[in-house]
Amino acid sequence: MDQLLEYLIAFFLVVSGVFGIVGSYGLIKLDNPMSRLHAPTKATTLGVGGVLIASIVHSILAEGRMSLHELLITLFLFLTAPITANFIAKVHIHRNETPQSLPSAGEDQNWATLAPDPAPTSDESTTP
Repeated sequence: MDQLLEYLIAFFLVVSGVFGIVGSYGLIKLDNPMSRLHAPTKATTLGVGGVLIASIVHSILAEGRMSLHELLITLFLFLTAPITANFIAKVHIHRNETPQSLPSAGEDQNWATLAPDPAPTSDESTTP
């Protein structure tokens, strides 16, 4: 049984290493920031997830107790990865796109990050 447990933990560690390498390689080799966005947020998240699963399996089966550290790390990872991806996408849009080069925003008429400046109010239009 101990050898089966070691194989299971080793399997999750190897899978997480493969996802980590694929994510890192994609971050380096993909040609534009919007493509590079998916490498660290998808593959590397799965890589860290594999390490956390291996740690959970080890703590439950080998040590006989459940550790909340892995669950907290997983929660933090799943909360921060989408936010990071959103920030990277917004930076790309602001640095490389104009309202004319973006696709249609549909019924909203404009993109939230590139909304037109509001018309000045009467208080702002007068100069002292």
